[in-house]
Amino acid sequence: MKVIYFRDWGVLPYGEALERQLEYFNRTKKIKVANRDAEKPEPTQSYFFFVTHPHVFTMGKNGDVKNLLWDEKVRQIKQVEYFPVNRGGDATYHGPGQIVGYPILDLDHFTGDIHLYMRKLEEVIIHTLSDYGIRGERSEGETGVWLDIGTPRARKICAMGVHTSRWVTMHGFALNANTDISYFNGIVPCGITNKGVTSMHLELKEKVDENKLKERILFHFEDEFQAEFISF
Repeated sequence: MKVIYFRDWGVLPYGEALERQLEYFNRTKKIKVANRDAEKPEPTQSYFFFVTHPHVFTMGKNGDVKNLLWDEKVRQIKQVEYFPVNRGGDATYHGPGQIVGYPILDLDHFTGDIHLYMRKLEEVIIHTLSDYGIRGERSEGETGVWLDIGTPRARKICAMGVHTSRWVTMHGFALNANTDISYFNGIVPCGITNKGVTSMHLELKEKVDENKLKERILFHFEDEFQAEFISF
């Protein structure tokens, strides 16, 4: 059974969380580089962090700034930060009521395949939503988890975007639990114009217990990745 070291960072500004991610990401990469010439290779460690961000828009490295609809003045009024980042994907929003997960995994110990890794992340969220009676599904060619794909009501409930180097991952997923989705009006979410955005709160017509939701995510993550979480 593989071990993943786990910590919940609570509420943390995006910039600070990004610095923390990079610390663990670069640490793992450094070990992998050193191991290439080492007589006794040092084992790498994998990590998983939960976090909730204050209002922030982020833009993936291949994103189009035209998908950022609120200008700097409006963002200041609404107290929304903005960060261009090195993950895949386009524009997205993070904020209160959203469960963000950052797995920093050495994929050599897991899938060894970035595409399979993304599908496994999606599967974790699909199974979690199923626990609440919500039928999540994939949309071909569009990363993340969606509802009612193939209908005019198709809408995204969980966004995903990752960065990998030397088969080490960072960034991750953002599941809309009790999220105020009006903030998505400030962007074209993921650069997709013909589908909407939703939250578990909207779908269930009641607020979700976010701590219990995190427990279900961890449960399905352990099952999907055949791993054990250890708090540190």
